[in-house]
Amino acid sequence: MTEPRRFPTDFLWGAATSSYQIEGAVEADGRGPSIWDTFSRIPGAVVNGENGDVAIDHYHRVADDVKLMGDLGLNAYRFSVAWPRVQPTGSGPANQAGLDFYRRLTDQLLDAGIAPALTLYHWDLPQPLQDAGGWPNRDTAYRFAEYAGLVADALGDRVNLWITLNESWCAAYLGYLSGEHAPGIKDPAQALASVHTLNLAHGLGAAAIHEHAGPDAKVAIAHNIQVNQAATAAPQDVAVKTKLDLVNNEILLAPQLDGAYPEGLFEATAAFTDWSFVQDGDLEIIHAPLDALGLNYYSTSTVRAGEDPDRDPFQPTLVDGVARVRPEGEYTEMGWLVEPQGLTDLLLDMHRRRPGLPLYITENGAAFDDVVADDGRVHDERRTAYLHAHLEAVGRALDAGANVRGYFAWSLTDNFEWSYGYGKRFGLVHVDYATQTRTIKDSGHWYSGVTTTGLLPAPVDPLG
Repeated sequence: MTEPRRFPTDFLWGAATSSYQIEGAVEADGRGPSIWDTFSRIPGAVVNGENGDVAIDHYHRVADDVKLMGDLGLNAYRFSVAWPRVQPTGSGPANQAGLDFYRRLTDQLLDAGIAPALTLYHWDLPQPLQDAGGWPNRDTAYRFAEYAGLVADALGDRVNLWITLNESWCAAYLGYLSGEHAPGIKDPAQALASVHTLNLAHGLGAAAIHEHAGPDAKVAIAHNIQVNQAATAAPQDVAVKTKLDLVNNEILLAPQLDGAYPEGLFEATAAFTDWSFVQDGDLEIIHAPLDALGLNYYSTSTVRAGEDPDRDPFQPTLVDGVARVRPEGEYTEMGWLVEPQGLTDLLLDMHRRRPGLPLYITENGAAFDDVVADDGRVHDERRTAYLHAHLEAVGRALDAGANVRGYFAWSLTDNFEWSYGYGKRFGLVHVDYATQTRTIKDSGHWYSGVTTTGLLPAPVDPLG
């Protein structure tokens, strides 16, 4: 490519965040405790014992942060609502003070010409619901639908794009299988029950959104679909890759897109559960029509048959005999391979599966070791290169016919990165956690050039 790439004129250019990672103010205006408030107090659960009590104090700095979005040229912003702000106990009437915060945020976004993309659940389950059984408890899906209705009733006249759940795989498998995320449980049976409850919550939540926000509301879900690759063409390696796709991806996609759990899933997981928690009518609810599909992409995973003595706890699996291979290449501070082609492959796979379905990259970004230089700037060339390469990957998918409608960089700002605490920086905007000073990084300035023109510069020829 020697000329700039032009994206569609109605393309959404955004950045994304989540409530617990940025808001702070965990006891303000009636907010109740979430599972992350509890989990982060467990010794050893989070690096350096850090938590989201203050985070980047977004709750008190909304106006400043919306101005930053304008400075970046964003025309869309993906944020999540904190369930414990709206329903401090996870049920009952809405806490109006909590809803008022999101009303103010939404109004300020609209005043700035920025379209809100609202995620209802990004992992901060109200602690009382966990005390009652959490996501393995079927009732949590109905509580979620009630909560979705409250938010949709309050914001349905101002929000067009609704995302029910963010990364159900993480909520179920990191929360209830490996225990690396809240609530910190290690039980395969609970993890699989959580998957079904989350699937059910999506379907019930979609119906509640349409009931309270109206039929024009666009409902989506955001998945971190794993782009697994077999290390070789050997049958045993391909079989491992296929099994991983089944228990990590199809367990979510098949019931939501096709209305049934995939063939072979119940047999593959029979050692952990008999799936008796699936009731008549559940799959019809789960198979709610999707108006769009959100895809969170960071990297690929190369696997082979064998045992892995150094298994990554953040890559738990229900499949035995899986070994992960570390290919040559560039890696981020998270230890994730930089592989833009995986994003093109993912988009085209979803396009072939559901031709015409609007697709959004709801998260994409990289953590690097960013510092403020003596000149007061953050020179994060590697992130700029990462964004450039992945936006070109999106362009290739568009060229091939994929209906990609928008891109949300992860993340707007540096923030609380879950079990890693504050040590991993993904932001387009640097945050000094001691002073809360925001500094747009060089990658943010570069991204603003794309967002304001719709043009992706041609790659620089290293040979001049």
